[in-house]
Amino acid sequence: MSLLTARSFLAEHAPDIEIIELEESTATVSLAAKAHGVEPGQIAKTLAFKVGENPFLIVAAGNTRIDNGKIRNVFDGKAKMLDADTVMELTSHPVGGVCPFGLATSVPVYCDESLLAYDEVLPAAGSSNSAVRLCPKRLAELVDADWVDVCTLSEPHEQVD
Repeated sequence: MSLLTARSFLAEHAPDIEIIELEESTATVSLAAKAHGVEPGQIAKTLAFKVGENPFLIVAAGNTRIDNGKIRNVFDGKAKMLDADTVMELTSHPVGGVCPFGLATSVPVYCDESLLAYDEVLPAAGSSNSAVRLCPKRLAELVDADWVDVCTLSEPHEQVD
């Protein structure tokens, strides 16, 4: 159902954007970057958090990690990553395919400024082997996201998934 909700959303709001479906898994940043032949930073990972009882999504460059101090300042509290079942309830997308398109609820979406380092990024499209290509500003416009600065670049040896 998840790929279908993303497909439906894009058909309505951005019919010019094609969903890319691959045979292999793109469920992690490293797998997705290799499969699409791009830098890890171009993979726009969607992460689900809550502060208190307020859930939200952050779309960030794949070569970054959440900075706890920055996220605390922006969202006025300690952020807790959501578990896979809660993510599925909120988004209709499984972990590994979470994207800001075709969400099951009206959860707020934020785009991290790290995405602006790229002309083109690839967020998932609702499954662990799908994605779309688009510029970061269009991504934010499509999902009515606000821009935030809550990430830092990962060290080269760190896992970025």
